[in-house]
Amino acid sequence: MAHWAKIKNGKVINVIRADEDFFDTFVDSTPGAWLQTSYNTRGGVHYEPDSNTPSSDQSKALRKNYATVGYTYDTTKDAFIPPQPFPSWTLDEDACVWLPPTSKPEDENTYYWDEENQQWTAIEE
Repeated sequence: MAHWAKIKNGKVINVIRADEDFFDTFVDSTPGAWLQTSYNTRGGVHYEPDSNTPSSDQSKALRKNYATVGYTYDTTKDAFIPPQPFPSWTLDEDACVWLPPTSKPEDENTYYWDEENQQWTAIEE
């Protein structure tokens, strides 16, 4: 089984799971195109299922990111790009993921991005 995203006007409007031969008989008269997407692809890297371990077969990495409704499809990059989470974040043009102005601290705390102050703020428990 594979995952497929319906693209209309550069936006992902639907995602389904189907065998490739499904499209041999499927009739879709609505505008748009179906493109395959990889459930285990993030930031241009294909990962082993249910893990953060990169796959030994990177040919499985499709279109930079797994498509989700609301993502943009960039034809020049052949990439699914998530919506920009905050105005200050910039797009990594190679991985097609959004990056914050500063890296999130790597410690045991849980953080959220404070856009007003342009910083990561720890959540107090």
